[in-house]
Amino acid sequence: METYKIGIDLGGTKTEAVLMGPEDGIRLRRRIDTPTVDGYDAIRRSTTSLMMETIQAVPPGRPFTLGIGIPGTINQRTGLVQNANTTCLIGKPFQKDLEEALGHQVVMENDANCFVLAEALKGAARGHDLVFGVIMGTGCGGGLCIHGQVRSGSHGIAGEWGHFAVDPNGATCYCGNTGCIETKISGSGVENHFRRKFNTPLSMHQITAGYRAGDPRCREIFLQFIDDFGRCLGGLVSILDPDVVVLGGGLSNIDELYTLGFQAVRRYAFHDDLKTPVVKNQLGDSAGVFGAAWIGR
Repeated sequence: METYKIGIDLGGTKTEAVLMGPEDGIRLRRRIDTPTVDGYDAIRRSTTSLMMETIQAVPPGRPFTLGIGIPGTINQRTGLVQNANTTCLIGKPFQKDLEEALGHQVVMENDANCFVLAEALKGAARGHDLVFGVIMGTGCGGGLCIHGQVRSGSHGIAGEWGHFAVDPNGATCYCGNTGCIETKISGSGVENHFRRKFNTPLSMHQITAGYRAGDPRCREIFLQFIDDFGRCLGGLVSILDPDVVVLGGGLSNIDELYTLGFQAVRRYAFHDDLKTPVVKNQLGDSAGVFGAAWIGR
């Protein structure tokens, strides 16, 4: 009997569900706000409720899979969430709690892994064997897909590029290290840099707009962001030599990443004629939920 697929993408501000039919046709999609108060219990309740609602849309008697992308990973030894930038999840048995509430197996994977799988199968990286996916938004994460399969690694942290420490004199990251990539090129990292430098809060959108308008403060911070992007991604390309790098998250809409940013990547990568494409995602902010559905297979 052909199987239906349910995917859940748990984000910092929204949680999205999709029900896909046997031929990957979309049968149901819904988004809700991710709770921002009452911590773990509120997120557990809202995610369980959304999953139950989606399960009810599966035709009676038909088998289905459940996959969920989370902003963290599962510790393979303890079964507890680790490395989550939604910090209330850390140390919690989220996968076990959902499975007990639903009475069904739940496959749980890092959200960047769900993103890169979707883009490798159906998006901008289709047809490439070795794909690295980057999510640049409030935080910064990465995922690795090889021959159409996510590579999670023996610790479940393969592709966790955002927490590679690159600046010993940099800002403290929520993970406890100093100068992680996330503190340099995420939206929150760039905003924090601007606030520390000029004692003024500006959003990433405002900083980008100010750069384009010629504001000298915004120009300084934005060009540092571009240089940091090139340094961090150039190092990754030198190590991994992927067939393509796909950018996702809100910052992937910054056009300069594909011009000035790519020039910076070429400058820092260990090759004098770098040709690795750095491309924008094709599936938008739905890549994560599609990838979660396919992860559940």
